[in-house]
Order: sequence, then structure tokens, then C-alpha cells
Amino acid sequence: MTAPSTQRLVAICRLDDIDPEGGVAALVGGEVVAVFRTYADEVLALDNYDPFGRASVLSRGIVGTRGDRDVVASPLHKQVFDLRTGVCLDDETVRVAVHPVVVRDGVVHVEIAPA
Repeated sequence: MTAPSTQRLVAICRLDDIDPEGGVAALVGGEVVAVFRTYADEVLALDNYDPFGRASVLSRGIVGTRGDRDVVASPLHKQVFDLRTGVCLDDETVRVAVHPVVVRDGVVHVEIAPA
């Protein structure tokens, strides 16, 4: 028997609403989350807040790859964040939160912990 999940899924948008190598911002449980679609059609989510620029802008960043990692470069000062771990590749002491994503029937959902 498995324990009941304490997480919940919040529908964000249709997958087709996010361009490949693009991002959107969504308000999820009172937090602004940046949801990205990679070139390989994976969907990943981070906090939208850029800790260097001190602004909620990561969803407007440039999505791409660095080596074999899917990343986003902040539109403010260009620090690069790994989309799977949230770690800043330019300063690994800094990271942003990662949020689980599920795509069901063409709809993107972000999983959040209850407040």
C-alpha cells in the first residue's frame, strides 16, 4: 500500500500554448512558476524568480542546451540555470526550486505541495 500523495496537480495551459524552446509564467499556489518546453518536447518548471536580477523573469529567458543539459539563461544578467535541477551553472551555490510537471491529454500540469 502506498501513502496518499500530499501533492496536487494544477492545470497550467495546453502543451501547444508553449512554443518549443519557449517558456510561460503561471501563478500556482500563490507562486509564479516558469514552465518551459524544450526542443525535445519535454516540459520542465522552475521558480520564475531570478535570484541575481531579483525579479520574476526566468520564463522570458532563452531556452537551450549547455553540453547535454537543458537550460534557461536569465534575460537580465544571463546566468544559466539547469532546467532539471535548478542549479545555476555560472555559480553552483545558487539554485531555484524545481517543480514536477505532468502532461496529460495535451494539458500541462504543475505539481505543488499544499501550503
